[in-house]
Amino acid sequence: MQEPALLPPLIELDELARRAGPALRRRLLCEVHVGGRLLPVHAYLLGSTSPQAPAVAFVGGVHGLERIGAEVVIAYLRSLVMRLPWDETLQPQLRTMCFVFVPLLNPGGWWRGTRSNPQGVDLMRNAPVDALEPVPWPVGGQRLSSWLPWFRGPRGATMQAESAALCELIQAELFDRPVSIALDCHSGFGMSDRLWFPYAHTSHPIAHLAELHALNQLLDSALLHHRYIVEPQSRQYLTHGDLWDHLYLRSRQLPRPPVFLPLTLEMGSWLWVKKNPRQFFSRHGIFNPLIEHRQHRVLRRHLSLLDFVSRAVASHERWLPQDAHERDKHRQHALERWYRRSRA
Repeated sequence: MQEPALLPPLIELDELARRAGPALRRRLLCEVHVGGRLLPVHAYLLGSTSPQAPAVAFVGGVHGLERIGAEVVIAYLRSLVMRLPWDETLQPQLRTMCFVFVPLLNPGGWWRGTRSNPQGVDLMRNAPVDALEPVPWPVGGQRLSSWLPWFRGPRGATMQAESAALCELIQAELFDRPVSIALDCHSGFGMSDRLWFPYAHTSHPIAHLAELHALNQLLDSALLHHRYIVEPQSRQYLTHGDLWDHLYLRSRQLPRPPVFLPLTLEMGSWLWVKKNPRQFFSRHGIFNPLIEHRQHRVLRRHLSLLDFVSRAVASHERWLPQDAHERDKHRQHALERWYRRSRA
């Protein structure tokens, strides 16, 4: 059987690893068999190795069709690597915090041009979390068949290798730290760019609602003209098997639960289709900007978000609520902003 050429993002990541040298620590999470070869799923770590340092994780390529998510993560990693030799402002940041990158979690789906992995499983429906309220079928996750989209995997089966590897990495690298944020980059929902936070399996608010509201206020003041709609995913729809719900629930079971804030960037790909309707007839065009100048514009816009998240993690002591009164104040504002509709 003829082996396929390596995927372009894997070639670029190999180049970045060589350029960065020992500063960029590469870790093999698992390998995926597809098209006659094993494709690697790597994590890349940059910065402090102290477990007490705050951390930020950037994840892309969970869905193979949503290539722009992986490209945003790789572009930000490239920016950091290229700044290593000369940017004196970056060095203090790297000494005090850790960057964790998983740029392409689903290389098999990328290669096959599918949302799911090569086993037909949607990795973002694969965690052992069942929704507590009704979900829309099949988008909320289904176990009927891998031939249908949003397949969760067989009932009672272990998690897919890619899902399990990501969860193990996040637990190992983020859970022991006092503060961490994870940003998972996707595309394909509506006309607006959205920043979702848990929960996806219930409309109830999470424990760190105050911290998320404080982060949202920081975003509004620092990126004054941003166009992100920040909200819990439950305001749009509920799902089974969300990986970030699973990880957040696991973090809450620790003896000393950390401040762990998982975010999902949902880039509004419908806007790209509206501007170029011919993309509707392309499987990749529904989820990615196909015109070069539009792709560059998307990358520029979202790289500022990733940089903001990194700086927010590094400077968390200056904006996180510091006492019970401040937390309660933020929580009340958050309930009014995000949950008033569901409580009405």
